[in-house]
Amino acid sequence: MKIRTSLAAGAALVGLLALGGQALAEAPTVRDLARTVRLSDPHVSPDGKTIAFVESRADLDADVFKTEIWLADVTTHAVRPFTQGRDHAAAPAWSPDGAALAFLAPDADKHLQIFLAPMDGGDARQLTHAKASISQFAWRPDGAAIAYAVQDEAPELKGEAKYDKLFRVGHDDFTQTGPVRPSHLWLIALSGGEAKRLTQGAWSLPVILPPGPPASPIKWTADGKTLLFVRQESPASGDRAFSRIEALDVASGAIRDLTGAKTLEGYPLLSPDGQSVIYWRKRGGEAWTFQDIWSAPFAGGPGKDLTAATLDKNVFGTRWEPDGKTLLVGASVDATVGLWRMTPQGQVLARLDLGDLVPANSFWMSYDELPDGRIVTIAETPTHPDELYLLDKDGGHPTALTHVNAFADNLTLARSEVVTWKAPGGRVIDGVLTYPVDYKSGERAPLVLYIHGGPAASSKHAFNLMPQVMASKGLMVFEPNYRGSDNLDGAFLASIYKDAGQGPGEDVMAGVKMLQDKGLVDPARMAVTGWSYGGFMTVWLAGHYPVWKAAVAGAAVTDWREMYDISDGNVGVVRQTGISPYVPGGWAANWAQSPADSQTKITAPTLILSDVGDFRVPIPQSFSLYRALEDNHVETQFYAIPTGGHFPSDPVQMMAVFDKWAGWVETHLK
Repeated sequence: MKIRTSLAAGAALVGLLALGGQALAEAPTVRDLARTVRLSDPHVSPDGKTIAFVESRADLDADVFKTEIWLADVTTHAVRPFTQGRDHAAAPAWSPDGAALAFLAPDADKHLQIFLAPMDGGDARQLTHAKASISQFAWRPDGAAIAYAVQDEAPELKGEAKYDKLFRVGHDDFTQTGPVRPSHLWLIALSGGEAKRLTQGAWSLPVILPPGPPASPIKWTADGKTLLFVRQESPASGDRAFSRIEALDVASGAIRDLTGAKTLEGYPLLSPDGQSVIYWRKRGGEAWTFQDIWSAPFAGGPGKDLTAATLDKNVFGTRWEPDGKTLLVGASVDATVGLWRMTPQGQVLARLDLGDLVPANSFWMSYDELPDGRIVTIAETPTHPDELYLLDKDGGHPTALTHVNAFADNLTLARSEVVTWKAPGGRVIDGVLTYPVDYKSGERAPLVLYIHGGPAASSKHAFNLMPQVMASKGLMVFEPNYRGSDNLDGAFLASIYKDAGQGPGEDVMAGVKMLQDKGLVDPARMAVTGWSYGGFMTVWLAGHYPVWKAAVAGAAVTDWREMYDISDGNVGVVRQTGISPYVPGGWAANWAQSPADSQTKITAPTLILSDVGDFRVPIPQSFSLYRALEDNHVETQFYAIPTGGHFPSDPVQMMAVFDKWAGWVETHLK
């Protein structure tokens, strides 16, 4: 990797090509997004010799990311494709004996089905023929059957009834065009025959709308008699907090609660001895708190929080170690991702030394373990995108098993580092600072705030293309971790409750002042930008602090009252603002925490970006901002992306968004 900075003397670096020639190092551009290969979901075979993982590459002609399953040999490090020509293959899962690999791939109707492929050669065969896409599946321990979750079929209507399209609205977002159907459990034997329905009712297994973690996986007991799963009281997205772990006796169909709690339970793991269940639940049963590790007896009984007093991290990875006596736990920490080894009673034994590796951590951690305790993970470094790594038991001596993003070795990257400062109240917080690529010591550079979303997420000191693109244009990029981020302790994350903007805004501005006091930033040339909650913070800061020369508000929350009405979170917004807008005092409380309260004070030229079908932050939020800016004669442009979801999922429109973003700040700061 070529890193150039004027803070250290040296000529421009060049990369050697494989053929022995030389090539000038390249400046990073938005188009490198299409060159970046994404890796995910590593799974070690039962014998520990092979790793299956998912590789995703951009196909610009088709404007899609095509995913295939690949295999890596643990001993030789040889890597080879396992599925080819499917366009989409994901969720690899080894059979208990390692003789076959199951995965999800679309059928002729574009529904995701379970396919089986033998490891000794031969074509994959389609096992299921569901009428909707299968969301998850799990091998029965004897390898003779697979349980899976799929949405119920729409009723078949005939005659006049086909045209009666009215449906009852519940706690769902405004993009719904029909009733949301529940998802339930089915069982299918590998020997063939019809699938058997296991559960039914108006309740549902959870289905997560992206961005977010995968839906809570179903888990078998070792004897193959019981399935652990998560029940959500309705399939409505606004009701997702009403989730609890249940156990299904497959033979009788009897279902029982695990703990008796009715909210915020998920991601169960049965202990190797079958006596207890490790799972995730929000601290204190409150939605605005950390996600802790809990334990409950498998036979049933109240759960106990294991990590509130011992780890104090927002957990997004948990797995039993091969010894069956310890857990390997992942969470954000400072400006990176940490792995800890702990006992089933919650005692933290050690934090692993990952060096500069930052394991993939988008609300979920991509890692697995070999039988000997070595760790397999997808990770980045500050100067290199995703690769598959093999680490020793204590996390050290990483070996890259893939080199799919070797193109990045020839990029001229700007220097980046973790910076800290004191927030109001004296708390030391952190963020990531990327210098302009040609920065000279003593210069005051134009500054771009690049604010993370979530808010229960954090900026990491890992490879991040957009800050590098802007740094290549002579801009300094600051990624602050404000209160509400998940990289410090539980009190830091929970302090955003009922204080959506003011406190986080003060944290960010304290970081900006720190950079100014150090003589790094030109206060006359600063921009504020972000997507989702980062967009929220952009509008808040632009309306409360008239210091910006430009702003980019992507999928920006502007009015919590409207979010309560039509977003996928809808009634769950009270878990952010503290109160419904439609009860006494609620209207004012939600408005006071909304950027719309001050968006008429914005003076910075503002670029607005939003998907037309965004269920998370509906596009009317952006229209409100656009009208306010226009009516107050502020320079603004508004680009709508004709797609669904919270961010474009196709590479061409992704690049278009980032190109507009980078171009806007460069034009107004330089």
